[in-house]
Amino acid sequence: MKKGKERGFSLIELLIVVAIILIIAAIAIPNLVRARIAANESSAANTVRQIVTAEITYYVAYPTIGYSNTLTDLGGPTPCPAPIATASCMLDNSIANATPGTSGKSGYQFQETGIAAAGINTTFAAGGTPVTLNASGNRNFCASTDGAIHILIGGGGLPVTTVAACQAYPVAP
Repeated sequence: MKKGKERGFSLIELLIVVAIILIIAAIAIPNLVRARIAANESSAANTVRQIVTAEITYYVAYPTIGYSNTLTDLGGPTPCPAPIATASCMLDNSIANATPGTSGKSGYQFQETGIAAAGINTTFAAGGTPVTLNASGNRNFCASTDGAIHILIGGGGLPVTTVAACQAYPVAP
């Protein structure tokens, strides 16, 4: 009996294809991680802006308190039955509850502190840091009463809670 020519791929050909796929993956995966980090950082900067806007609204709505005491004061149940100082419903709960010790929002955790003078919170500091440095983000963001967004590259740790710490960061371009 005469054997016909067998069809299919040789082991060498399959190994070459697998090697090419691995090379492409090695090039693509770091780019995907950088893209995710960039998206998380953009979301974090926007979230800090939302916190500033909510703080200004809170200050107008509760003049005897001033700015809110904590970030959770800016949130509230959905739908909001009746806003109160400790659940003002001015910020989405996904942000108001993205505090240190939680999984955060878009890879970032946030914190806000009202700072009192003469019994009223006359200023505040709000900040956001990556939950996992170099994996979910590489920058810390913060803002205070002036509304300017400040950025610290290579941050991490807990979000700032004082105006002085926030103003030590460079202002965002």
